Amino acid sequence: MSKKPVDTTDLVAKIEKITREKLTKAGVVSLDKYRELTRKETTHTILVIEDDETMRNALRRLFEAEGFKVLAAADGTQLSDILNEPIDLMMLDVGLPWINGFELAKLMKEHKDLKKIPLVFISGKTSEIDIKRGFQVGADDYIKKPFDIENVKKTVRTLLELKK
Repeated sequence: MSKKPVDTTDLVAKIEKITREKLTKAGVVSLDKYRELTRKETTHTILVIEDDETMRNALRRLFEAEGFKVLAAADGTQLSDILNEPIDLMMLDVGLPWINGFELAKLMKEHKDLKKIPLVFISGKTSEIDIKRGFQVGADDYIKKPFDIENVKKTVRTLLELKK
């Protein structure tokens, strides 16, 4: 006699909702506990395409600390497996090897399933021509390196909210 698997998704959601409500009413709430609960509530996936490993890992840590799932690639050649997953926002460096960020963005914005996903360039290429080209190929925003962390977080949250 085999047992049917039990789906507890609804139960877990109800428990987390009650816990969030009680934590909100409490005078002092642990920031880590609050982040843990809100992270489960709003899981968006961000694709980061950045050839510099240090920058890629920094962006990964930044977004994961904010509760996002992060998919990362060093260049366009590493995208084949990643693009099978649902993506809510793309962050893209311009100076990528093999195929630069402008070319990659253009290809992604021409694809029927990817064209509506918000795209943000994050780049050290900061000339007016580069920024203009970024918007011409479909960017929703263009962030210059070095960047302000709070500005990056605000940009991502705004674009994800607008996507809803």
